[in-house]
Amino acid sequence: MREVFQQELREVQERLVEIAGLVAESIDKATRSFNESDVSLAEEVIADDNRIDQAAIELDELAITILARQQPVARDLRIVVSALRISASLERMGDMSTHISQLARYRFPDKVVPKSLRPTFAEMGRLDVEIARKLVELLRTEDVAIAESIRNEDDRIDALHLSVFDKVLGEKWKGEAVDTVDATLASRYHERFADHAVSISKKVQYLATGDWVPEDA
Repeated sequence: MREVFQQELREVQERLVEIAGLVAESIDKATRSFNESDVSLAEEVIADDNRIDQAAIELDELAITILARQQPVARDLRIVVSALRISASLERMGDMSTHISQLARYRFPDKVVPKSLRPTFAEMGRLDVEIARKLVELLRTEDVAIAESIRNEDDRIDALHLSVFDKVLGEKWKGEAVDTVDATLASRYHERFADHAVSISKKVQYLATGDWVPEDA
């Protein structure tokens, strides 16, 4: 029975890695659709979000089955409960990718944001993709150095997010109302994507070390 249980725990980890891979693919396509005004890519992201949702549901069902049948304790219990929370965060990250792609689709054939903000969003998108790829590796290896790297890159995204607000609220901003709304929403989606990755990284760090990092740290 113990061997079966350990196999189930390995399956939980493998499924988390799989979902994280889908999310990484999603944000890569989403940021490209956003920055390049590629409606085909945007449609792919929107259509594929169901794959992430379904994978998360199936993982949750597996985790709940393990809890009910195996009644894990100590670290094993933390692994299963953390998997449920990580799954929820990954699903929300997929939602952020979808929201970014929906903006690209709504504004096609135009770009979503004015020219003055495009370099900022290109950098935010690049960082989100990098974070997503690192998250896959973190879930595979539980390497706490990767968790710290994700948090550092999130700080850079936060700074870019604030710079967007400074721009659209500044006296020199000449954008229309729709430009202000789109830029604000897009910046928020990019920022929230990274926030969820940080939340996951803290849970993985806790599993690896036993040291909990507060959510506001």
